[in-house]
Amino acid sequence: MTPDKIFVTMSGLAAMAFIVWFFWMTKKAGARAAVTSSGYQEAMVLVKGGYTPDVIVVERGKPVRLNFLREESASCSEMVVFADFNKSAQLPEGQTVPIEFLPEKPGEYEFTCQMGMFRGKLIVE
Repeated sequence: MTPDKIFVTMSGLAAMAFIVWFFWMTKKAGARAAVTSSGYQEAMVLVKGGYTPDVIVVERGKPVRLNFLREESASCSEMVVFADFNKSAQLPEGQTVPIEFLPEKPGEYEFTCQMGMFRGKLIVE
């Protein structure tokens, strides 16, 4: 193998390793839900091309209220589903929709659109 082929091969392998690390191995810290005077852990989630924030951290045993504001017309974003909590809600465009539940077990729980294309994670500590 010539030196230029070795260089190209090594560069390609390095690029692939970087892509794997960047997209699959980095972890987002997540946004911590604020505790309100009503006792709820509350966070606002913007729905526009995905969920922002897409990782939300809450404490177990305290009620959670996530307020979803949809600012797009894509059909995929019409609904949010929390399968582990047996909760879902329609998200009309331009309206804030609260979803309330009580997380009792620590862990990581996914929330998605009805098609599974938009994904978020709830971390219960």
